[in-house]
Amino acid sequence: MSEARIDKWMWAVRIFKTRTIAAEACKKGRISINGGLAKAARTVKPGDVIQVRKPPVTYSFKVLQAIEKRIGAKLVTEIMENVTTPDQYELLEMSRISGFIDRAKGAGRPTKKDRRTLEEFTTPEFMDDFDFEFDFEEE
Repeated sequence: MSEARIDKWMWAVRIFKTRTIAAEACKKGRISINGGLAKAARTVKPGDVIQVRKPPVTYSFKVLQAIEKRIGAKLVTEIMENVTTPDQYELLEMSRISGFIDRAKGAGRPTKKDRRTLEEFTTPEFMDDFDFEFDFEEE
């Protein structure tokens, strides 16, 4: 098979959990093939570069094989190549760090993991080197 529908292909290589979600992403304009917006029925062929916008990151994948049947996760590397640029992963990391600084109203209290990450982010490195013991003896 040299061509496959984009929604089936993205579901088959596990970019999206269901084919319905993949088709919705196409409908919302979050999927582009070689720079042009793609509808769910658009076909992909080997060599195409697919960009998937999952805010705040835009992932890029190169099609190595066009398939429509779902495969095991270990075989995905034979079907597609992840060509996402490193700066997109930096964006993801920055949003992960800053995600709980301006928490949405009603999101609840930060978890212990959130607190530790926030302390790690806000505490300067040079603070670890000092002992804050003071000697307050009166003369």
